[in-house]
Amino acid sequence: MGIVSFVFEKMFAEKTGRITDKVDINHNFNITNVEKTDVIIEGKKPALKLSFDFNVSYEPNIGNINMTGNLVYFEKEEEITKILNQWKKSKNLPMGITSLVANTVLLKSNIKALMLSQDVNLPPQIQLPKVVPSDSKEKIEDDYIG
Repeated sequence: MGIVSFVFEKMFAEKTGRITDKVDINHNFNITNVEKTDVIIEGKKPALKLSFDFNVSYEPNIGNINMTGNLVYFEKEEEITKILNQWKKSKNLPMGITSLVANTVLLKSNIKALMLSQDVNLPPQIQLPKVVPSDSKEKIEDDYIG
């Protein structure tokens, strides 16, 4: 069926150094836990609560952004049981759910990290579109810190 809830539980952004040269920006996320929960949709129905970590690191030792949260995935009860059993056995989810969860976490977390990076004066972790006059000879890449 789909994702019915998305919540950030913790957000942390820190600038630890000055930018003096090229900055390497790495970001990743992990699903840390999957557990059964309930949602109220025409009565109480089983669902899955998936917890995640999202991290952005700015190297060499420039700063970092860390977020944790969870989302609730609603599906038929038989599917919930199969997914939960697969997670308990192999710490993996079926591909369709993995891509749905990954795309949702990356979309929402990257937007939030972009706002947090601006608040603590770190460069954006994703390259944003930039307008350059057509007669300009400068390259966009040369002006991008990340």
